[in-house]
Amino acid sequence: MAAGIVRHLRSDPISTRVAIYARVSTLNAGQDPSMQTRELGEYCQRRGWEVHDTYVDNGFSGKKDSRPQLNRMMQDAHECRFDVVVVWRFDRFARSVSHLLRALETFNSLGVQFVSLSEQVDTSTPMGKMVFTVLGAVAELERNLIVERVRAGLRRARSKGIKLGRPRKVVNTNRILFLRATGTSWRKIAQEMKVSVGTVFSIAEAAGKNSAL
Repeated sequence: MAAGIVRHLRSDPISTRVAIYARVSTLNAGQDPSMQTRELGEYCQRRGWEVHDTYVDNGFSGKKDSRPQLNRMMQDAHECRFDVVVVWRFDRFARSVSHLLRALETFNSLGVQFVSLSEQVDTSTPMGKMVFTVLGAVAELERNLIVERVRAGLRRARSKGIKLGRPRKVVNTNRILFLRATGTSWRKIAQEMKVSVGTVFSIAEAAGKNSAL
């Protein structure tokens, strides 16, 4: 009986499933994704990992965080189809630090590790976790700087007497009242005045209250 239990415990462990992601910006400038996928495949082989699928976006700019194969890979991640994502370099995967951090946070919540071959970052290691923490701090600093720049810009505009916000649309109240008096529906009045039905109704209601005073 005990021997049977031992034999059962010695069964082969489940292999680590890997998603390889690669991207090239253009199809006609001599860029070939096979260089990335070959090196990534060799890396996975050295670590004894099983490649679940290879996701390649050909001719897609790194400025876009929505790409067909990237989107497919993220969907597969949510469906727990692999355990690790391997990329050749950060900029082949993410368009910015904030985009990279959001993806890493998603992977972390799904229990998926992330490896960047060129930067030698592996989120399953202590060093990789430290890099993840540093990236988070950088992204937070970036967000805070953007907010402060916006606030500073608003303060400068106010100090110069510049009115902020969308300019108020001038609506002909008499025209609204006339159209309504002739039986025109609120919707048609709104279409003619190029405002919402609620705005038209509020103007007419306010005009009615003023005339009653």
